[in-house]
Amino acid sequence: MLKIFKRNIKSEYKERLTKSFPKKLYSDLNAVLKIIPFDNNKVKPFDGTIHQVDNLIHENELDVVLDNETLTIPYRLYFDEPNPELEKTLTDKQKDILNCIYLRHHNGHIREERLNLLSDNLEKWTVPFLIQLIGEYIYELLPIIDKK
Repeated sequence: MLKIFKRNIKSEYKERLTKSFPKKLYSDLNAVLKIIPFDNNKVKPFDGTIHQVDNLIHENELDVVLDNETLTIPYRLYFDEPNPELEKTLTDKQKDILNCIYLRHHNGHIREERLNLLSDNLEKWTVPFLIQLIGEYIYELLPIIDKK
């Protein structure tokens, strides 16, 4: 297949995640997107089997209007977490962006871990990600959200 006709799926993933955040965060978001491993399309659910997925971002989305901007947040993500060493290089705001992204992960344990990692100084743009968690009826997350 000619390279010009080949889809650049990584750029599509980055574009979809960019639409999840306000424009004022784009420079911080770009730093976060550089460390996300978009290459891995193997999902390992709780039963230990490994499944290959064609799309690492689920097609369902939630549209939210925040300060006159429409944010489009994916329902689920299937890519792996970034290298912890790379994560340490992020600023606090960038870490909150990363944690919000992983609040949409297919693995509930990762969602819970990322919720605990969100800073206590939350900004308005984190609210749509938290609201989605409340709607998932995962009772273990509600006390954590309540503390935020």
